[in-house]
Amino acid sequence: MAEKELVVSAAGLKALEDELEELKTVKRREVAEKIKVARGFGDLSENSEYDEAKNEQGLIETRIMYLEKTLKNVRVLDTADLSADQVTVGCRVKLRDEDGEEEEYTIVGSTEADPTEGKISDESAVGKGLLGHKVGEVVDITVPSGAVIHYSILSIEA
Repeated sequence: MAEKELVVSAAGLKALEDELEELKTVKRREVAEKIKVARGFGDLSENSEYDEAKNEQGLIETRIMYLEKTLKNVRVLDTADLSADQVTVGCRVKLRDEDGEEEEYTIVGSTEADPTEGKISDESAVGKGLLGHKVGEVVDITVPSGAVIHYSILSIEA
């Protein structure tokens, strides 16, 4: 089965690559040292330090596998291809909700999402609901709670 393509910015790609490098070169070495020290404490069957280090090692290896798999299916967003004609990944969108409040979001790939910075994933309910729509359109989006929110698209910036 083909994996889903992940769209990221150049900065997002660098962040993923940097995290992978950190895990492989620094974190692996640190956890190996923790395991070595914990083995020196004796009986492994009742050695909580050893168990904790092995669990940490498992989490690191899982994250490394995830990042390697993700990086095989990544497509770097070419800002030259962006258009303000319709909402796409990489665009900044200004919206007005039914209460008249205005919000701005940048639509990003899932690994770069950070709602506190106004970056929402193209896989989120709002992000997915906005994709393909144009300025002036009213979009009805069903959010995870089941509520329907009506957004008017005020502007799109590439």
